[in-house]
Amino acid sequence: MDIRQAFAKALRQARKTRGLTQEDFSLVSSRTYLSTLERGLKSPTLDKIQSISEVLGIHPLTLLLLAFGHAEKKGQSAILERMAEEVSTITQIQDPSGNP
Repeated sequence: MDIRQAFAKALRQARKTRGLTQEDFSLVSSRTYLSTLERGLKSPTLDKIQSISEVLGIHPLTLLLLAFGHAEKKGQSAILERMAEEVSTITQIQDPSGNP
């Protein structure tokens, strides 16, 4: 599944689980735009992901984690473990002056 379709599935899943309608997002997006996202016709910006996540009452990374879980056909825990390892590795790298 490509990432656009995976994001569509994750968004629809999160919205329905929260008991929200597309109209409930009217302060951050039109129903038409939300529908195009849920059908995988468009990709949202980071700002839009943040706004949508606020309406859903979840962290934006939760929505992205669900999407990448669908796209990669992996469980969220496997992705979280990889993320934790990558973040740990990146944050341990020091700049040339020796400061962390």
